[in-house]
Amino acid sequence: QVQLVDSGGGLVQAGGSLRLSCAASGRTFSSYIMGWFRQAPGKEREFVAAISWAGGSTYYADSAKGRFTISRDNAKNTLYLQMNSLKPEDTAVYYCAARRSIVAVTDDRGYDYWGQGTQVTVSS
Repeated sequence: QVQLVDSGGGLVQAGGSLRLSCAASGRTFSSYIMGWFRQAPGKEREFVAAISWAGGSTYYADSAKGRFTISRDNAKNTLYLQMNSLKPEDTAVYYCAARRSIVAVTDDRGYDYWGQGTQVTVSS
């Protein structure tokens, strides 16, 4: 089992940047595919980005491409999401998640472990 703790959210103006972190404890962090999802009020949870076990492959939602960067530091058991050029529509609770399989990484149903979420609010 792995425990995940999200942090780094906050209030930022449009065009600004934030870096989210997800600290993992428990079983070997490097054995999990890691992802970021978000959920805005009144909307379903949506995929943002994912990264393979050693970080060699990354996957992004169209809304995140060119603005967000997912990365991981397996020595520190930590996942990151660097978010630049933030827009008001990026406002949501952001969750990190972990899974074993690399198949269908955009599907939240395949993730076994979840962080508690961190609020990101982008003002216009």
